[in-house]
Formats: sequence, structure tokens, C-alpha cells
Amino acid sequence: MSVHLPKPIERFLSSENALDPGVLAACFAPDGIVRDEGRTREGLEDIVAWRRETADKYQHTFEPLAVVERDGKTIVATKVSGSFPGSPITLDFVFRLENGKIASLDIQS
Repeated sequence: MSVHLPKPIERFLSSENALDPGVLAACFAPDGIVRDEGRTREGLEDIVAWRRETADKYQHTFEPLAVVERDGKTIVATKVSGSFPGSPITLDFVFRLENGKIASLDIQS
């Protein structure tokens, strides 16, 4: 299934699959926020560290399945496959965009 995504989200998902933290940093606002696994990561340096940690821990890939806009946010149902129990799973990636960059990302089960 082909899913049309806003450019910063498309770049983010591509950077995840390509394991390229430099591209990842270019997707986020300088004061961007990521909420994942009960933790909040703030700022580009912390977000890149989060990306490296999760890549090492899970060796995961993402596949966007569906997208919907709601309350000013873009929600992408995403198939996540990797080295973790229950793989693959589908998670909601809830993005808030500002000025062509990801201002926040909440990863929800």
C-alpha cells in the first residue's frame, strides 16, 4: 500500500530505515520532542541519541500503513519490525508539524 506522507514525516521514516541519524536530525525542529517508551526526548542531540539507542536495541524497520489528519496532528499507523517480542507490531506515530519540521512525535501502542 502506498501512503502519501508530508515530506518531513516521509524523510523521518526513510531515515529510520536507512539508519541515518544526520537525516533524522534534519527532519526535526531544533526544539523538537519525541515521546517513546515512557520517556521524553527534547532537542536534536537527545533525539539523535534516542534514535541510535533504539536502532541498537531493536534493529527495527518501519512501514507506514495508513495516515489520517486529526486535531492538527498527522497520525501514521506504522508496522514496526525488529528484534523484540511480538514483532511485527503496529504503532501509531502521532506527529505535529511546524514550519516544515517535526515539532513533536508521540509513539503510541
